Amino acid sequence: MHNQAPNVNASLNKQIALVTGGGRGIGAAIARKLAGLGATVVICGRTRPALETTNAAISRMGGLSELAVCDLTNLDSVQKLAAEVKSKFGRLDILVNNAGVGSFRSPLHEMAPDAWDVVLNTNLRGVYYCIRNFAPIMIQGGGGHIINISSLAGKNPLPNGAAYAASKWGLNGLSYSVAEELRGHNIRVSVICPGSVQTDLSPHEGKDAKKMLQPDDVAHAVEMLVTQAPQSFVSEVLLRPTQKP
Repeated sequence: MHNQAPNVNASLNKQIALVTGGGRGIGAAIARKLAGLGATVVICGRTRPALETTNAAISRMGGLSELAVCDLTNLDSVQKLAAEVKSKFGRLDILVNNAGVGSFRSPLHEMAPDAWDVVLNTNLRGVYYCIRNFAPIMIQGGGGHIINISSLAGKNPLPNGAAYAASKWGLNGLSYSVAEELRGHNIRVSVICPGSVQTDLSPHEGKDAKKMLQPDDVAHAVEMLVTQAPQSFVSEVLLRPTQKP
């Protein structure tokens, strides 16, 4: 069995996980981590070649995964994916809403409306679409984890990144409220707010990449959340670099 490979343990054996934005960066690291814990991971994103890269990496380590091309800003696309997951697996145990985009080049009064829509539709509306379509599957299955990848920009001001900050402040508020809505269904909704992570998304100007968080650091926080004891509920993780970049 794949789950007995050297790089895979069985702590999430037989669980089904879905990671959005799983083709690169933080999402790819989370997908690899969950597969390494024994879950079957559905890697979701808009770009097939990137998804195939993550899928191949998981295969090499002996894990189980499938790729799913999906536009999270399109309700029909998300509904179709949810129907496919339910039909094939009959359950979903872990949903990681990681997909996100940013815009850090100009103050808000100079930002084009279309650019605002891209950020908010991906970072906030897309999470709503996923929870709307996947939470019922988790409820039917008796519980699970929903983990929303936010940012410390959802806690602190971010000049020239107001749309991104607004999306993450909104995502935090959404997470806190949905956590209360779903606790009675044995679904733990958590939010992770990382600081500066070395990815293509983050603005790196003037920062020391060696001091920045790495995607695997966020994946480690996800591991902590999905392996906590049944009576434990870590609702929020603030993740900072040890030294300021």
